[in-house]
Amino acid sequence: MNLILFGAPGAGKGTQSALLIEKMGMTQISTGDLFRAAIKNKTELGVKAQSYMDQGQLVPDSIVIGMVEEVLKSGVKNFILDGFPRTVPQAEALDELLKKLNLSISKAIFLEVPKAELMSRLTGRRVCKNCGAVFHIVNKPSKTEGVCDNCGGQVVQRNDDKTEVVGARLDVYDQYTSPLKDYYIKAHKYVELNGNRDTEEVFSDIKKQIS
Repeated sequence: MNLILFGAPGAGKGTQSALLIEKMGMTQISTGDLFRAAIKNKTELGVKAQSYMDQGQLVPDSIVIGMVEEVLKSGVKNFILDGFPRTVPQAEALDELLKKLNLSISKAIFLEVPKAELMSRLTGRRVCKNCGAVFHIVNKPSKTEGVCDNCGGQVVQRNDDKTEVVGARLDVYDQYTSPLKDYYIKAHKYVELNGNRDTEEVFSDIKKQIS
């Protein structure tokens, strides 16, 4: 079972991926992680990606696909694609790659959460500058405001969790994801789940889809 997991920032995609890895033995393929590893290890694709990023340009699809191909060729099974594809051309390129490798995507699962809830989740998030622990001013506040429960470090709001930035991130997600929904509906792989529920309820629904 190979999945693509979609969700706007704050929809709980990372949480559900972690549960699929822990409880179902799946493997996550995160393009963000691939980029960081390739750049750190100075691979050929990593060096190319870095050159575009240094100029403030988007990394071309061919490089992203190349990184995904390297992982898929390693023989990974039961994978979750996270953060890719982001556009219809990327989805088309992914399909070509999977066909070449005799692989396929079973389902494209979209976690849907109302925009107002996403704004609340993200703008209320706070992160420890020292250990990276995550808190929320409503759902999981630190015992002492601004102080990490785990290490005593400073707990802050990240710049990309500020209201104006979050709004822009959600708009970009909507802009690029709507066409992808149509793409996977036509491919008969589209699954939409209500992500505005308890974590275990959402996970239970995902398990039903892949069992």
